[in-house]
Amino acid sequence: MDGFKRRSELKRTNILQSALDLFMKFGISKVSVAEIAKNANVSQVTIYNYFGSKDKLVDEVVVYYIEEIWSEFQKIIDSDIHISEKIKQIIFNKTTSASSINEEIYNYIIKDFSSGTGSYIEEFYTNKALPELINLFDEGKEQGYIDSTISNEAILIYIQMFREYLQQKHVYEQVLPYTEELTKMFFYGIVGYKEK
Repeated sequence: MDGFKRRSELKRTNILQSALDLFMKFGISKVSVAEIAKNANVSQVTIYNYFGSKDKLVDEVVVYYIEEIWSEFQKIIDSDIHISEKIKQIIFNKTTSASSINEEIYNYIIKDFSSGTGSYIEEFYTNKALPELINLFDEGKEQGYIDSTISNEAILIYIQMFREYLQQKHVYEQVLPYTEELTKMFFYGIVGYKEK
């Protein structure tokens, strides 16, 4: 990558991070392009040149946020620590805890996810997150931490039920304060028991 492209990419990332910081603090609707420009130390014109509109910027910020979160999860998943520690680190990750995400951002993400096929989040879930979860469950079974009598098919049905319920508007608009508890129930609910 040449110097111009590198500077351009750094500026773009700086805008995304600045917008994300403001959206997480104040929500999407309360933050103007002018405020994002000021926070990123760029002009509004620069933001429009890179993203075209605030709506497109919001879409890109969500992608940026999910990729950042995924990068953290990937490090945990790829590490050599025991599966039980991986699950604890995923559940108690402060970056993704309910207290760190603005409700408007959360609802935006879930609404996009609920929109069905073709959305970035749906593609991400299907092509990245789900295969890694299955690998994590297989690792848990190999280490004796997840009950090996529970099939991956049953786990996938469980995930699908969980997912479909959370995608209902009347649910996702109220569930944010309970996400950490639900995540605990989700992961620890599949640990199962072992007959002696």
